[in-house]
Amino acid sequence: MTLQLRNVTEGDVEIFFGFMQDKELQWQAAFISEHPEDQTAHTTHWSKILADPANLNLTIEVDGVVVGNIGRWWLDGVPQLTYWIGKQHTNKGYATEALKLFLTRETNRPLEARCAFDNQGSIRVLEKNDFVLTASDQYFSNARKEEITELIFRLT
Repeated sequence: MTLQLRNVTEGDVEIFFGFMQDKELQWQAAFISEHPEDQTAHTTHWSKILADPANLNLTIEVDGVVVGNIGRWWLDGVPQLTYWIGKQHTNKGYATEALKLFLTRETNRPLEARCAFDNQGSIRVLEKNDFVLTASDQYFSNARKEEITELIFRLT
């Protein structure tokens, strides 16, 4: 298996949209856009984040196949980690390996990552890459249509 990170292309954004249509992953991720089925909004969002030089967003590719994306954005001056793996590619270690590789490029510390309290997959990925649970907060989950606990992890 050869996992690599590369720049996001327009075609990747379409693939990411397809990945985000999985209802089970939407529930698991919890904090998604209000209308994840709106492809125009998805494309507009990606155009905006890719145009911002403060962000770092990359495509995760395994043996030439796009399996997800990983990136960094900013919240109140603190870099935030984000990633998404397509359903057919989950539970293969790709997120853990992609994050390990991403951290060789992304050197801002501290780096925060957030996930739903019950997203065991993301919790494992973060802990395997030395992120430590530092806080929690209540946020509204568009996927679940209710306020839930969000865990905040930090890598120093």
